[in-house]
Amino acid sequence: MAGDILVPVDGSEGSDRAVRYALDLLKAGGGKLHLLNVQPSLGGGISTFVRKADIDSYHRDEGEKALASAVKIAADADMPFEKHISVGRPGELAAEFARRVGAAMIVMGTRGHTGLAGVILGSVAQDVIARADVPVCLVK
Repeated sequence: MAGDILVPVDGSEGSDRAVRYALDLLKAGGGKLHLLNVQPSLGGGISTFVRKADIDSYHRDEGEKALASAVKIAADADMPFEKHISVGRPGELAAEFARRVGAAMIVMGTRGHTGLAGVILGSVAQDVIARADVPVCLVK
């Protein structure tokens, strides 16, 4: 597999597994790893009481926390990577970001839930699959 890979991460063990899997693919074929964390929007009403700079700082801090374990895994593997933080809907932004950076694939972790919990928690993965123009690999 040659080309860049996008891995949406949230700091969970599932996203860490996806990072390790993507790194294995990149070692075999080359390319760069893009780590993306998408922070939920705080909503328009909050900006009435909190400065935009403080909201931006909050999103950046929370994004850095969510990226920390994935960044460590990539750095320890001595592979080229870039980290990115965005704000909005995770599925929509992951698909859009993959197009923007020219990723050949999106690799995502799953939480391993079944039944109703799997349907609810799998909604981001389903959204990415529905919107992406490139293959999406789910790592359990």
